[in-house]
Amino acid sequence: MTAISTPSRAPALRTPWLLTILLTGQFMAVLDVSIVNVASPVLRSDLGTSGSGLQMIISGYTVAYAMLLVTGARLGGRYGGRPLFLSGLALFTAASLACGLAVSAGQLIAFRLLQGAGAALMVPQVLSMIQTGFEGAARARALSLYAAVISGAAIAGQVLGGMLVSADLLGGGWRPVFLVNVPIGLVLLAAGVRLLPSAGGAPAARRPLDLAGLVTLSLTVGLLVVPLVLGHEQHWPLWGWAALAASAVMAGVFALVERRAAAPLVPGRVFGSPGVLASALAVFGAMATYGGFLFAVALHLQGRLGDSPIAAGLTFLPGMVTFAAASLNWRRVPQHLHRRMIVASFAVAALGYLGLAAALGGGGHGQPLLAAAMAVTGLGLGGTFSPVLAVALARVAPSDAADASGLFVMVTQLGQVLGVATFGTLYLSRGSAAETGAALAVAALAAGACALPLLRVRPGR
Repeated sequence: MTAISTPSRAPALRTPWLLTILLTGQFMAVLDVSIVNVASPVLRSDLGTSGSGLQMIISGYTVAYAMLLVTGARLGGRYGGRPLFLSGLALFTAASLACGLAVSAGQLIAFRLLQGAGAALMVPQVLSMIQTGFEGAARARALSLYAAVISGAAIAGQVLGGMLVSADLLGGGWRPVFLVNVPIGLVLLAAGVRLLPSAGGAPAARRPLDLAGLVTLSLTVGLLVVPLVLGHEQHWPLWGWAALAASAVMAGVFALVERRAAAPLVPGRVFGSPGVLASALAVFGAMATYGGFLFAVALHLQGRLGDSPIAAGLTFLPGMVTFAAASLNWRRVPQHLHRRMIVASFAVAALGYLGLAAALGGGGHGQPLLAAAMAVTGLGLGGTFSPVLAVALARVAPSDAADASGLFVMVTQLGQVLGVATFGTLYLSRGSAAETGAALAVAALAAGACALPLLRVRPGR
């Protein structure tokens, strides 16, 4: 996203507190994608939930988040970034409190959906207000911090989740992983109401909402994800296979609806931009393997290997550090090698997944091979995610920047949802970390194959 350029404008929104408020909100939203992974075994035993219920608790947030992100961006364009950011933050904070107080898996799933909806209203406004509030070197610095926050939140989610669960604050067990958002959210709300400029992200165009597209896309994803999540637990009933078939039909309906829509969720010209479709498929594959990897390995470490939550969280640290390092430093590679680097990085990620399979396949922790495999996996994924976004978005017209950004954020979240559903089901069905790691490696290579067309896209920066 940092490759998007926008027309020059006065930095009317720039205030000392703007970045702090916006990036803290972004941090919380990304944190909640991963913080629950380490708490999942404690959640499962405390609430007595099934494996499919646990997958829905983890995926429910990202399902709502992914489905509503583009609509959140469209609402920000209509009504302004400031009110949408504050409204989303308020809903996210209230839903976090409700999650922390939930007494059943059903309640927790419902509140996680609300939490994801709040994040979807809040997050699109962050990048938009950064782009309109800063220019030149100040904008470049703000966008670098934006990327660092996303990487940092991925690291913190695993480690902080383990620390909070292990501390068992006031006997709360898993509840603090949600309740930690409440005081931060309340402080941000108070600061945002007082300090965010009223002109922040002022509406520029009254584009209509694509309700038909939103409904058909939500049905498509729901029909695909639900049977994947519940199929193993219910021994793959007929309705599950029917739902999977129906999802393919609904995907076609969605395509027809979008072709006829006056203001589609993602304009067709965005897909026509060089490299966008290949990049979207590559991002989807990268994040599907990443989501499945986090979910399955967290279950394996705390379940079969009996690790404490903090020990499991720290196991992920080598991979998270190398992911952040690669994400922040890939531009040091000569520009003419960026596309080759993306394809090669998928191969590196696949090698890391195979290392995980070898390390965990013997029934133990397999150290130091496990730490090395984690580091290699993180390095490979970090060399794909940020670069592939930049390569694709560099060729998108500035007028389509918001829609293209919304597309890639949505693809990122959908990839994680389907990764948890697919690879989580594989692990729960087979109970083998080695088989799951091998499957992740194959999926990473397939994602790399999707990125091959990028080699034919001429640099546009």
